[in-house]
Amino acid sequence: MKYKIIPLAALALSTFFSINAERYVGGDISLLPEYENAGAQYKTEEGKEISNLLPWLHDEGMNAMRVRIFVNPSDHKTTYPSKYDPNACQDLEYIKPLCKRIVDDGFSLMLDFHYSDTWADPAKQWTPEAWKGLSDSQLYDKIYDYTKETLIALKDAGVTPAFIQPGNEISYGMLWGAEDASASSLKKALMGNDANWARFGKLLNQAVKACREICPEAKIVLHTERVSQVNVLKNFYDQMKKLNVDYDIIGLSYYPYFHGDMNVLDTALSSLQARYPEKNIMIVETGYSYKWEVPGTTNDFSGKWAYSEEGQDSFAKDLVATLEKYENVNGLFWWWMEYNAFGTKLGGWYNAPLFNSLDGRATPALKTICSFGEDSGVDIIPSCYSGEDVWYDLNGRVITDQTTPGIRISRKAKILKK
Repeated sequence: MKYKIIPLAALALSTFFSINAERYVGGDISLLPEYENAGAQYKTEEGKEISNLLPWLHDEGMNAMRVRIFVNPSDHKTTYPSKYDPNACQDLEYIKPLCKRIVDDGFSLMLDFHYSDTWADPAKQWTPEAWKGLSDSQLYDKIYDYTKETLIALKDAGVTPAFIQPGNEISYGMLWGAEDASASSLKKALMGNDANWARFGKLLNQAVKACREICPEAKIVLHTERVSQVNVLKNFYDQMKKLNVDYDIIGLSYYPYFHGDMNVLDTALSSLQARYPEKNIMIVETGYSYKWEVPGTTNDFSGKWAYSEEGQDSFAKDLVATLEKYENVNGLFWWWMEYNAFGTKLGGWYNAPLFNSLDGRATPALKTICSFGEDSGVDIIPSCYSGEDVWYDLNGRVITDQTTPGIRISRKAKILKK
């Protein structure tokens, strides 16, 4: 057996160590300004009014927030008025003040480029209206220029993202073509079909190039959502390797009511960590209802996790426990966590945020989610080292099996066992 012993002081300087040791927990809060402007009243779980939500969330233990950006949502509203969703309103001018608040309040920012005028996901990756007449060669230049210009504008506003997603849920590619184009003409990158993968790789590499130039310290997240189809996940990230796409983090969406129970996520995480041990993994979207079924639900787990605050919290506890099994998993973001109609005249209902629209209170799941960010890395190794030969993994857990390969930490030294 081979051992590599490194002084503890050196490990603190290791980039590899720091990205693995620190966990990030928070949510996508892209509509927070809309709720605040509408008069939403946020309260603690106990019912105390929260005067300023972001600092309160930071005090609760959240340290990262995610914000989406669309190219020109107004173009989608003009061209497809019957399909326009006002929740997909985040253009550059919208997000700049929100992102500034996020970083000023001490959070790491994850910027989520949709590269579309509206929602981009595995079923729709529509080319922005202003870009739809461009050739592939012109699109390679456009995605680079747009990404670069956006990041420069944010930096000029005092905002530097810690994480950047070049594309949202891009399991089957992006910039397929116009929304009203024929299905046969769409440029999807599909498993078992070589068409469009090289094109997809060039688009991603151009976007990443801009990110590396303007925000060289930012970590690049490639976001997919096929957790229930591990073969599709493996194919995607294998293709990324073949296409030499430069990225740091595997980002996943996991919604039990769409994807399956916790065993499905467990299988996906186990497979990804084993196959790509050099990559961190983040759950960049997740959620579960605290009241009624989420529209479009295909898997009913209300018998296990009831549609109640208690059921939502039970799901959150199971989720955190599952994620903590994996050393490479270092991020957890709750989708649309800020939705809160209490105190507003807003119509509609979204029933899986972390605030209850009936009274504005935080649901118990919020504290549970925050627990994922606690006691991570070397911070939880006892400061009063007593001299015993105790070894810890990168998540601060005591290692009892000394034959397992990996990085080990003690107060004396750390060992990378191969």
